[in-house]
Amino acid sequence: MKFFAAKLEEGVKGGNGKPSVGPVYRNLLSEKGFPPMDSDITTAWDVFRSLLGFVSKSVEKFPYNKMLGWRRIVDEKVGPYMWKTYKEAYGEVLQIGSAIRALGAEPGCRVGIYGVNCPQWIIAMEACAAHTLICVPLYDTLGSGAVDYIVDHAEIDFVFVQDNKIKGLLEPNCKCAKRLKAIVSFVNVSEEDSLKASEIGVKTFSWLDFLRMGREKPEETNPPKPSNICTIMYTSGTSGNPKGVVLTHEAVATYIVGMDLYMDQFEDKMTHEDVYLSFLPLAHILDRMNEEYFFRKGASVGYYHGDLNVLRDDIQELKPTYLAGVPRVFERIHEGIQKALQELNPRRRFIFNALYQHKLSWLNRGYSHSKASPMADFIAFRKIRDKLGGRIRLLVSGGAPLSCEIEEFLRVTCCCFVVQGYGLTETLGGTALGFPDEMCMLGTVGIPAVYNEIRLEEVAEMGYDPLGEIQAGEICIRGTCLFSGYYKNPELTQEVMKNGWFHTGDIGEIHPNRVLKIIDRKKNLIKLSQGEYVALENLENIYGQNSVVQDIWVYGDSFKSMLVAVIVPNPETVNRWAKDLGFTKPFEELCSLSELHDEHIILELKSTAEKNKLRKFEYIKAVTVETKPFDVERDLVTATLKNRRNNLLKFYQSANVPLYRYKSTKCTENCR
Repeated sequence: MKFFAAKLEEGVKGGNGKPSVGPVYRNLLSEKGFPPMDSDITTAWDVFRSLLGFVSKSVEKFPYNKMLGWRRIVDEKVGPYMWKTYKEAYGEVLQIGSAIRALGAEPGCRVGIYGVNCPQWIIAMEACAAHTLICVPLYDTLGSGAVDYIVDHAEIDFVFVQDNKIKGLLEPNCKCAKRLKAIVSFVNVSEEDSLKASEIGVKTFSWLDFLRMGREKPEETNPPKPSNICTIMYTSGTSGNPKGVVLTHEAVATYIVGMDLYMDQFEDKMTHEDVYLSFLPLAHILDRMNEEYFFRKGASVGYYHGDLNVLRDDIQELKPTYLAGVPRVFERIHEGIQKALQELNPRRRFIFNALYQHKLSWLNRGYSHSKASPMADFIAFRKIRDKLGGRIRLLVSGGAPLSCEIEEFLRVTCCCFVVQGYGLTETLGGTALGFPDEMCMLGTVGIPAVYNEIRLEEVAEMGYDPLGEIQAGEICIRGTCLFSGYYKNPELTQEVMKNGWFHTGDIGEIHPNRVLKIIDRKKNLIKLSQGEYVALENLENIYGQNSVVQDIWVYGDSFKSMLVAVIVPNPETVNRWAKDLGFTKPFEELCSLSELHDEHIILELKSTAEKNKLRKFEYIKAVTVETKPFDVERDLVTATLKNRRNNLLKFYQSANVPLYRYKSTKCTENCR
């Protein structure tokens, strides 16, 4: 058997109250020790300025490369991509850094960035790095309560803000504004907002005004040391207040160098000619580190124009070579392709399926995606690749497990590398990553990152044993690519950091070939009234594979013996079901039919449970049907589309929806 990771230490049986721990695994590139770091790249600022020739020989190659791309909207029409080169961006970074120093910012000062992904976001971030200021990102989708909390908790003095977010910052219920010294808009500040800010002693600047100030009052950069804090990144979490994750410049640089080493071992390498489409929040670790890595390569980052519903338009315009997203993004791509297949005539659908199976068989024999079946790619699959812009080389899914079915489908049909990764803000998003073209990694998140180690720890109450026939347990991480702690929360830091190991709260399996698979979440464990433990997130991942499910929240009450769920059905699947039965109602009315929720959906869920060999108490016994997908606006999911369980429960309880019924119910109108 081929091993993809190195075993560093054997596991140890627990006893005297201590849990068992499994073997320690490393990346094969680190088998004999972590590779030495590049002495020229020790901070996030080094990564950026090296491209301008201050540290490396890249000045001849990259200063005129396209760095940051955006689309201008004029009269509600979206234009083509416009670009700033690395040299132009560097010039703005120096000016913005000088301006913020002119306002009194000193090394260690916290600077907030609040808005959608755009060039100004990155320029503000790099300006912070240039002067040893601490960048504190704010999720664009956070409500005023969370923004208020973070600005106060992190003691933010200056904030860069998207134009239409300024008004919210200055609302009376957003008390944090009074502690700010200045607000810098990504574009302009309205007279009304400027007047409101001045009334509470806060200065406001347009982007151009701030650049002008920087030109008029130039300051020398004050580069950070590796041990300096680079960013305090607040995780949205699924409950409670956000946690401030402290990441040093050394940790950021280590991640980037490690990713460079990892990607460089493959034949098809990332280069300065690659193009990344950025649409996940920059305040989320996955997108932030993707962009840092692209800057290391001198490659290009183009930002979506702000509407995820028409992301395909940005894809066609930008023609990216690399896309990273959460599973829901790739599920929608899969649904779109499946819809198109259903509209084909039977003969063409038969040909597509035959070509699919033909290419899959060669992939399973070890052939690369480009050589498995060029004929199938030319006849059928290049059209799907064209829908992704025509140049796509790599798709990466992270944030939650992607189903094996969808991953396999994308590997076969997208004519590019498709891998899953795993990480947390605390690990800079890069705990593990799969290998391209290794079909044995289907449904897994691959192997440890270059500068980290992984082991599993026993979770006895859930029956997970890292020394069992199937190694399973809580994923623990040790290494140099880790956070320094939670800001102002040493108790929580000590709770998750034990003997140098970060306890993630995620449950994983390590397969015989030493590849990691995410199977559960420790904190989503509940006990039903009969004493059986149930892992809710694992069940949602399983039931979510059924085509009838678009969104699902599984709920269990410890005083009940069964599970229930709120389900948003897939409109395409429901409409096909209705057509077969002769129903001609709109989707919202179809969802109220007892034939759908009491019979069809329950039977579909039962079929999925049987297929996955779930235990009887893990079957869904009743469903509430919701027509509107769970969304960030109602605070029902995080920015990475993970269910906020407490919020979902409060939401449906406040709407007086009886979740526990032996007959299922449609959500009442006031749930909207």
